[in-house]
Amino acid sequence: MQNFQGVGVSPGRIIGTIRQMPKPVSEPPAGEQLPAGVSAEDATAALKAAAKAVHDQLKNRAQTVSGDGKAVLEATALMATDTMLLKTAGKLIARGTSNQRAIWEAGASVSEMLHNLGGYMAERATDVLDVRARIVAELRGVPAPGIPSAETPFILIAEDLAPADTATLDPEKVLALLTAGGGPQSHTAIIARSLGLPAVVAAAGVDALADGTEVYVDGAAGTITAEPGDEQRHAAEQWAATASLLADFDGTGTTADGHQVPLLANVGGGKDAAAAARLNAQGVGLFRTEFCFLERDNEPSVDEQAAAYKEVFDAFPGKKVVLRTLDAGADKPLPFLTDATEPNPALGVRGYRTDLTTPGVLERQLQAIARAAAESDADVWVMAPMISTAEEAARFATMCAEAGLRTPGVMVEVPSAALTAEAILREVSFASLGTNDLTQYAMAADRQLGPLAGLNTPWQPAVLRLVGLTVEGSIAEGHGKSVGVCGEAAADPALAVVLTGLGVTTLSMTARSIAAVAAVLKTVSLAEAQELAKLALSAPSATDARAWVRAKLPVLEELGL
Repeated sequence: MQNFQGVGVSPGRIIGTIRQMPKPVSEPPAGEQLPAGVSAEDATAALKAAAKAVHDQLKNRAQTVSGDGKAVLEATALMATDTMLLKTAGKLIARGTSNQRAIWEAGASVSEMLHNLGGYMAERATDVLDVRARIVAELRGVPAPGIPSAETPFILIAEDLAPADTATLDPEKVLALLTAGGGPQSHTAIIARSLGLPAVVAAAGVDALADGTEVYVDGAAGTITAEPGDEQRHAAEQWAATASLLADFDGTGTTADGHQVPLLANVGGGKDAAAAARLNAQGVGLFRTEFCFLERDNEPSVDEQAAAYKEVFDAFPGKKVVLRTLDAGADKPLPFLTDATEPNPALGVRGYRTDLTTPGVLERQLQAIARAAAESDADVWVMAPMISTAEEAARFATMCAEAGLRTPGVMVEVPSAALTAEAILREVSFASLGTNDLTQYAMAADRQLGPLAGLNTPWQPAVLRLVGLTVEGSIAEGHGKSVGVCGEAAADPALAVVLTGLGVTTLSMTARSIAAVAAVLKTVSLAEAQELAKLALSAPSATDARAWVRAKLPVLEELGL
């Protein structure tokens, strides 16, 4: 047996044969020039036509999916016709470089620039390389790179997956997902969780396995075993038997002693909300509204926005729906709102801050939310992303009040918001912790980078302390205000117990994770969760925090989580 260790990002124990992602599109020869008789103008026109074709293909694929997948495909489609990318290639063509070589070099240049910027912009570096390969394939008239097809289900292995590929994974064909690169908060990891696929990332060397090799995958432990033996087969059989126990949620999140922990869903639109409602989610803890704005050159009207918001509200009559106002900027640039030339977009004008440079967009969005809320029976809460100070929180609360919205809140993603939570929560009704960004900013670690996976985990005691400080701020001076978690940390059943013990009042996650989290919460009392939270906070490292807590929760091993 050959063993590989990576980072487990989506639980499940499964055995299957592997298929490697096909070899990428080959690089055009260095120095390749325009063919004889082909003008720079014609070559440029062909390149633009190929880019437009790739854009349209990705956009059409986006119409067949929803939620995270839809957003990823739409963002990648935009990159295919990115002005900077095409202008850089056009300059090379004008100097006599072939259009295939020109887009290849332009893609490398733009990707390197985005990677060096770090943070959210670094996440787009992979998109650029994916797009340039698709454009070259279009110019050559050959199939674009993508997930292999097969008659029987398989385990997919790749160095890393392009966002456009992860967005359209078919869980009927792909049994599990393994990558040699990537990080725990990469597109690959997030979409694997949303599809319920066992997944391991940053498993060095796994991409060298031959097609057809049988492997055992433990998506919780992050282990991969080639040519598994009886022990692994027994574990996979046990998982198959117990997985059905994790498929249903009765609609009430609670600890063993009856302490209520509402379990909510993260959604991106009406389809997601309807699916979450069918899975008995107790409401929506994160409604990502930027999906209404992507793929547009201008701001959607108040009427358009209100109609989109009402679809989500209507899926949860009488229940809480927490809507996040537009989180544009960084990895979600919008031509009518954000500045693509910022030197460090992850620390730039994004989220709530866009109202400082482009006033009016947020005000109109709040008007649309209020209109949709008035026409539905949902209990609508509204929060602003990237709030850093109490002054910003107070201004946002005033804007909500002026729009007729009664329950304003803030996202706690910036460490300063956690450190000053008491002052911030005097101004608003609730807070919700975005643990993906909070971890990235607290640890100064790009969440897409496999080598930094050990830093970029919400199990970091420093991150857990920031969560605890936010909760302390919520109860200071008798506030008693709701503090939820809507980042990926909530989907980890062991971490969900710790968060509950820290005093978090609601947990929101991809709807597929709710049943597993509920099953584990029901095995511990609130007092036991509080003791586990203290244990995690006392750990010297994230690795120890996770290991110590999991050792006290044998149900995780029993359920394969």
